Amino acid sequence: IQIKPLLLEEAKLAQVEDIRTLSELNQLSLEYDNLSKAKPYLTRVNGALISLLFFAKLDEKETNFITENTTDYVQGLFKDYEFLKNKGLEANQMFMLMFSESINQSIKSDSGSDYEDRIFNILITLGIKAEDIKKTHDKADASTEFDFFFEHKGKTFGIGAKRTLRERYKQFIKTGLMSDLDVMIQITLGLDLTEEKAKSITRYGVITIVSDEIYYSRKYLQDIDEVHPASSLSLDLFNKLATKKVG
Repeated sequence: IQIKPLLLEEAKLAQVEDIRTLSELNQLSLEYDNLSKAKPYLTRVNGALISLLFFAKLDEKETNFITENTTDYVQGLFKDYEFLKNKGLEANQMFMLMFSESINQSIKSDSGSDYEDRIFNILITLGIKAEDIKKTHDKADASTEFDFFFEHKGKTFGIGAKRTLRERYKQFIKTGLMSDLDVMIQITLGLDLTEEKAKSITRYGVITIVSDEIYYSRKYLQDIDEVHPASSLSLDLFNKLATKKVG
């Protein structure tokens, strides 16, 4: 139990290069999304490999994986490990039961790469104050929940954030007809955004933002004024939307 935090940090440290790569990408791009989805699996694999290496060090009685002032502690580990091994117990497998749970908990607590968190980070970067952003249901259509609701330039903005639309886009059409909201935005990767869906959503005044990869690979999206690539998500876009009610 005491050694778990050390090995967990080692497992996470192995992802430093991946984190650097992510920092250079648009948070709403497909490439970012694919890399962020792979991170939990990489952590689990790294954790399993580091655990195996740790027990190999115990077998070989090597102490070069830990600082010098904890040598006495490691010597105690050697004795405990030898005791369990002589009793026919697989200490590595026992340890992995505990270690895997720690990795899973760490993945959950570090899951700032989920889609809504990414959009929240972008809004903060654009200058929208965190305390001004809230999650709320539309006043006219309580069945629609906006992941991000705030005011900008005296206009109300409601943003829905979903990696894939599925049938959710129909809800935005309904809300677009009923709501007094000034600007309604749907942010999605665009993987399942067909031409019919795109036209249906934007027909009712809903601005749609998709990943650049999808936007620039589908001509019909580029032909719809209310559809924008994720790279265009900016304060300038918000200013333009605030000057004129969409729809």
